[in-house]
Order: sequence, then structure tokens, then C-alpha cells
Amino acid sequence: MSTVHAALKALGIQAVNSGGSTGKHWWSDHSAGPLLQSINPATGEAIAAVRCCAAQDYEHIVAQIRESFTTWRMVPAPKRGELVRLIGQALREKKDQLGTLVSLEVGKIKAEGDGEVQEMIDMADFAVGQSRMLYGATMPSERPAHRMSEQWHPLGPVGVITAFNFPVAVWAWNAFLAAVSGDPVIWKPSPKAPLCAIAVQQICNQVMEQQGYSGMFSLFITDQPSLAETMVRDPRLPLISFTGSVPVGRHVAALVGQRLGRTLLELSGNNAVIVDDSADMDLAVRAIVFGAVGTAGQRCTTTRRVLVHESCADELLDRLVKAYKQVRIGNPLDADVLLGPLIDHVAVEAYRAAIDEIKKEGGEILHGGRVLNRPGFFVEPTIVRAKPQWSLVQRETFAPILYVMTYGTLDEALAIQNGVPQGLSSAIFTNNLRHGERFVSASGSDCGIANVNIGTSGAEIGGAFGGEKETGGGREAGSDAWKAYMRRQTNTVNWGSDLPLAQGIKFGSQP
Repeated sequence: MSTVHAALKALGIQAVNSGGSTGKHWWSDHSAGPLLQSINPATGEAIAAVRCCAAQDYEHIVAQIRESFTTWRMVPAPKRGELVRLIGQALREKKDQLGTLVSLEVGKIKAEGDGEVQEMIDMADFAVGQSRMLYGATMPSERPAHRMSEQWHPLGPVGVITAFNFPVAVWAWNAFLAAVSGDPVIWKPSPKAPLCAIAVQQICNQVMEQQGYSGMFSLFITDQPSLAETMVRDPRLPLISFTGSVPVGRHVAALVGQRLGRTLLELSGNNAVIVDDSADMDLAVRAIVFGAVGTAGQRCTTTRRVLVHESCADELLDRLVKAYKQVRIGNPLDADVLLGPLIDHVAVEAYRAAIDEIKKEGGEILHGGRVLNRPGFFVEPTIVRAKPQWSLVQRETFAPILYVMTYGTLDEALAIQNGVPQGLSSAIFTNNLRHGERFVSASGSDCGIANVNIGTSGAEIGGAFGGEKETGGGREAGSDAWKAYMRRQTNTVNWGSDLPLAQGIKFGSQP
């Protein structure tokens, strides 16, 4: 049995050839939608075909989830947390197989595929604790015999739209917090990773059904923008969480804004690492290589720019080139491979176009720059001497291309780092306390994530994840991100026998 079929079988998915379906429609019993091919980017070959949703499937999903909400919102939050705990346990039992499927379908190396599943497990654990900490507040009333407080209630069905690069973890960031908050979830995964979504959906729904709570998690698979837009426009979904590009994010925000709904937007990143003249070079090189090469440069937190002090630029570049030469490219399931494929031929062409633009700008390619002539969608990790004003340096290219620039003063480095439209992740490597503190101050990095002596990639779930500017301003996962999935209610209780008004207002014959 092939690795593909073994992983699918272990996850309860009927493995088929490229001309069939997965055997069951996990979102509907009557889908008439077209078939969607799931492609292994390491080979370019089809893994399986998945039956997409049709318009009637979407209506079926929404009707079911609205009905589920009336029940789920009344389940005590700690009980909701207990069900998420059971889901986390089920994911633990399938971690190896699900991590393999992530590697097969989106090309992440096995360690990253397993790590993404572990992130789901960690998120489940976090959500379980959060289910007992959906805290409100009390505040003093200016009126005698009155009590003021605020509490948080379930918001309603939540739509979650995820990208291919994190085909399961980002859903868990949203879904597990939404679940403990009392909200059922409709998930529209990337059409480039439908099998991962089906596998996760099946694991979660088996747990929920065993506990008597079906219909809390629904799956909406489509590769048709018009059908996906139906979900975004739907006023029955008070919150849409979207992860993807800035242009699509703008469109989503506009559509949801027109109906006065809520959005969580996690969009592009153009993340920089500053390396000053006091930096620990060993730490900096390791962090930069992982941040730039991990997931083949297809993370929103990928390190795309390095700003190095002019006094140590040659040393850093020499170390980076040597490290890049040791990066093994190949089958992401092989233990010694560090760089898997890009997701598809479109990504390869974007990489090729960026290399052509670099050459036209006169950039110096220090390593890489080639599309590899082999099955699958493989390219070389690339290091380029660049200038901050270049148009392509201002953009996010979803590929392992690293732009290296020099600076003279910290003010200059911060101006370069902040001088792009995106504002997701950032880092500085320094042993200068003042530089480190300046970097995380109000006059330092303008990003949602600012790290000192660790890289831009690999955020822990305990902190709120998200960015500023064109990155969208959304916050998911840790800290108080749970509040996005609930509605705030202020309560005032008069337990006295008089009716005093606020602000000392006297009305009519009231004393």
C-alpha cells in the first residue's frame, strides 16, 4: 500500500484514483458539485478527487448550523471545553497520519506537518482552559442600589476561510475558540488542501457525535469564487475569519462590511530580521534559515528581508550562503529533507517572475535562483543582495527568496523595516539591551509580532497572532483573541425601590 493510501485509510478516508470521489460527502448527502483534484506538489500527481459543494449544499449547511447554534449556545462553557479536550485527544492519536497527509497534500516537510498537528493539539488544550475563563467584569454604579457588570455571550455561526500553507492549524485557532465560546463553525478550506480538511472534520465530528452534539463543525469545499462569496455575504454568519492575500482580504472586508458583519483578517507578511553589530551570529543564521526556507517560503511569517549592520554584512552573508548550500531539497517525507516543493505551478511561475525582476533591477543573486527540472514544483532557496526601494522588496512573494540589505544606524534599520505596506512579524538579533528594548517600544517595530533574538516564524499559540497595516489587524489563537467570537453585553441591575437616573438627571416629579 502506498504512503498516500495508507495515510488516507488510517484517517478513515477512502483512497481512490484521480477519477473518483472520496466516497462520502462529509458536508452533505446529496451533493451534485464537480470533482476537485487534490495534487501532491512533490510529484505533480493527483492524490484523490473530492466532490465539491453545490449551492444547495451551502444552504443545507447553514440551515443545519443555525439549528445547532440554538442548542450549543446553551451548553455550559466548561462542558463545551470538555468536548474540545476530547477532540484534542483524538488528534493526538492521529498525529502521525495527519502530519503525513499535510506533507503529502501541501508539501511541508514531515517535521512541519507533525508540528502543525501539534499546534492543533496545543490549541485544543488552550481552549479547554479558556472555557473556564470567559471572564466578564463588574464596575461601580453611580446610582444607589444598582449593580453594573458586563458578560460575554456566544456570537453565532462563524465562517472560517483558510489558506493552503496551514491547512489545519489556522482552522483550529478559530474553531476551538469559537466552540468553547458557543459558536458552531463552517469551514471553507483552500481548494489546494481538501483532504486535510476532510480528515480533520471527520475526526472532530466523530467525537462530537459520540457525545451527542452533531452539526457543530461543518465543511464547505468549493473552488468557485462565486460560491465562496455567497458565504462571505451571508448575514446569517456574523463573523468571517479569512486567511489569504491582501487583494482577496480587501474584497472580503468590503463585502462583510456592507452587511455590518465582523471580520478577522490574517493577510500578507513581508517580515524582516534586523541583525546589529552585537548580534549572536550563530543564533541569527539558524533563525534566518528556518524563517526563510521553512514551508518553502510559503508562511505568512516567512523571513523575506534581512537588514544587517554594514560592519558585519560580509560575515552574515558568508554564513547564510554556506548554510543554504547544505539545505537538502526533495521529498518532504524524507527525514533529511529541509525544503519541500512550492504548492503548484502558479507559485513556481511567481518565483520565476520574481527572479527575472531581480535580474532586471541589477540584484546580485548569491545563491539559488533556479527552478529545478524534476517532477513536482521545486525551486532553489535564493539569497539576493537587494535595495529597500525595489518594488518586489515591497511586495510579498510566496517563495523562498531572501532579500539582504545593509544599514548604518538602528533608526535607518527601523525605517526600512517599517517602510513596507505589511506589518505582521519582525525580529532583531542583538546583545545590546537598548536596541532590544527600542525594537519592542512604541518607536520600534510597527508589526503585530516583534521578537528579540528569535526569528519571525514559529509563533506560539499562547500569544495573540496577527498584524497591522495591510496584514489586516486580526488577532487569533491566544491572549484575549476569544473575545472576537463572542458578543459583549453590559448589564445594570436595580435592586432597590427607587428609580434614580444616571448623570443626576431629574425627570418630572422624580425626587
